[in-house]
Amino acid sequence: MPLLARTVPSPLVVEVHPGAVAHLGDLLADGRISSGGEVAVVVGPGIGKEAAEQARKGLSQAEIITISAGTHSDALALADKLKSRNFDAVIGIGGGRLIDTVKYASFRQGLPMVSVATSLANDGIASPVASLDRDGHSISYGAHIPIAVIVDLDFVRRAPIRQLRSGVGDAIANLCATADWQLSHIATGEAIDGLAIAASRSGAEAVLRHPGELTDDDFLSTLANAHILGGTAMAIAGTSLPCSGACHEIAHALEEHHPGAATHGEQAGIGGLFATYLRGDLPLFAEMAATMKRHALPRTPSDIGLTVDQFATAVAYAPRTRPGRYTILEHLDLDVSALRARITDFVDDLT
Repeated sequence: MPLLARTVPSPLVVEVHPGAVAHLGDLLADGRISSGGEVAVVVGPGIGKEAAEQARKGLSQAEIITISAGTHSDALALADKLKSRNFDAVIGIGGGRLIDTVKYASFRQGLPMVSVATSLANDGIASPVASLDRDGHSISYGAHIPIAVIVDLDFVRRAPIRQLRSGVGDAIANLCATADWQLSHIATGEAIDGLAIAASRSGAEAVLRHPGELTDDDFLSTLANAHILGGTAMAIAGTSLPCSGACHEIAHALEEHHPGAATHGEQAGIGGLFATYLRGDLPLFAEMAATMKRHALPRTPSDIGLTVDQFATAVAYAPRTRPGRYTILEHLDLDVSALRARITDFVDDLT
């Protein structure tokens, strides 16, 4: 009987625990990523500098580069800087915007990238996607999945609590994304990948049902692992669909219409909760709503300073943010008036 198998793209090294940054040099050597420490360590103006100094003890040949992060032009500027030496790898230490900037710059230069997360606001720490601002829009660029993912819980615990809440919203929104992908398969015949769905859903469900508080090490480990599984799911599938459905369409629409109203993960959480309500999956809706309430995430338009009308307008616009994607929004194809009525019922059920 023939044995069929496939190669699953994933990081070579994954470390999630307190004090991980101090052992970065050993981790890279043990993983055969860099034995001599000939690496670029890229940080932003924040906590990444402190982490880089800890890491430098085991990376004596490292060059530390401080950048501004988050835009396509930032990534291109970093890519030019990486031409200065023959680096073994590029290490990005910081939050999601820094990680995505380094991810895309290293991809442009054909260098392996090590993701060292100091916050858990979204799944960018391990994904093959870099979300960068360009001409006023958030655009997702394909990149290689990080060759290693390091999460130092000592640094993550010090991140603003809102970043951790954002990470919870982004993680549990994957339950909406996978449901949308399965809906597309039924309605349009779009191919799905069961392994990618299993990876994405298992991480999201672990966060959804974990009884711990936001700053507990065990909860933070679960959240970090959920983001790593989400990133791996996207690499397995070769698409962002395991982690991006109506939830992220709504998140991107809210960002375009009302920039700064909420973090990306908070927007994805609200979007995923409302899309789950539209889908009629009331048991999951109740469970998501309870978890979001327990962790003090926003759940309704008013929680992020928006009216029902403003939210309805953004949701009606949401499918335009990802043309060609089929989610519950495209499936129902509700106009603003119909959305307004559904949103009113949604809010009533939450209050």
